[in-house]
Amino acid sequence: MIKLLRIDERLIHGQIVTGWSKLLSVSAIVVGNDKAASDDIVKMSLKMAAPQGMKVTIKTVKEAIQLLNDPRCESMSILVIVDNPGDALEIAASVPGIPEINVGNYGRQEKEANRRKSLSTALFANEDEIDTLKKLLDTGIPCHVQMTASEGKEKLADVLKQA
Repeated sequence: MIKLLRIDERLIHGQIVTGWSKLLSVSAIVVGNDKAASDDIVKMSLKMAAPQGMKVTIKTVKEAIQLLNDPRCESMSILVIVDNPGDALEIAASVPGIPEINVGNYGRQEKEANRRKSLSTALFANEDEIDTLKKLLDTGIPCHVQMTASEGKEKLADVLKQA
């Protein structure tokens, strides 16, 4: 069962290891990222960054969708991580049962080059990305912005009102 779909440019890192995986009591992390799935060094680095003993799978977005729709995943407790709103939307539209979507860290890298504007400390987005985030809201899945597991949640809809 999926516990959370998180958008985080850094994919697996310290906050995932020390905060999110423990808070959610997950037994597995599925990274849906085309670039990472095709780079053995990135895959190795992400697996090394994961909590000890945690099952980590790095797949293309399409492969992640197939995996997450496999009935065998129902018995697992899964954190799904993507690095952008478009991939989150693709997974949200294709995988039933996602309880919530968390925007944890997006757009801070290369924010000037992509003409992104600050919507919160954890979210920078340009107009196309804002449109995609609005489509995430249209899925009906609760969406919030929350950088760390210890911070309070902010509704994505409220954050997007600033756009």
